[in-house]
Amino acid sequence: MDRIRAVDCRAFFDAVAEKSAEIGAPVSMAVVGPDGHLIAVERMDDAGFITPETAIAKAFTMAAFRTMSPRFPDGLVIQQWFRERNPQFLVNSAVLTGGRIAASGGAAPIFFGNTLVGCYGISGATSDQDEEMGRHARQQVGWSPVPADPAVAEATREHINEIYGRIGIKGRDL
Repeated sequence: MDRIRAVDCRAFFDAVAEKSAEIGAPVSMAVVGPDGHLIAVERMDDAGFITPETAIAKAFTMAAFRTMSPRFPDGLVIQQWFRERNPQFLVNSAVLTGGRIAASGGAAPIFFGNTLVGCYGISGATSDQDEEMGRHARQQVGWSPVPADPAVAEATREHINEIYGRIGIKGRDL
């Protein structure tokens, strides 16, 4: 499969909703293609009214930065990387894209083999909870956040793992 379709998102959304009910935090979920165009979005009952737009922005941000560089494996790394280097760039990017940039947890790429087929965003809980829901749903549906044969330079891998350590993420190395 070389692309993700709206029908492919149903099982992912259902798995997110399952974990959301367990956590007690209603959310919205969005999936975009590798070009950032919306494929599917869903807002759970009782999720905040702005959460669909935030989920779309998270997914869009993931697509934009992931296609720029393998050093951006998820929304948390994007957020921390720019916080440490150039926070104004994220603000400017949001302005230049009509508010479509939101770097936060709960966003990751979707790879089929070595092909980036899309990205997802989840919004409505804390960043950590959004991340937890995304990991759970990915595992349920078999979506990979990394290419099958990741060609990431060792220096980039070390840099990402260092960022994970600084922001307190344990047990997740690239």
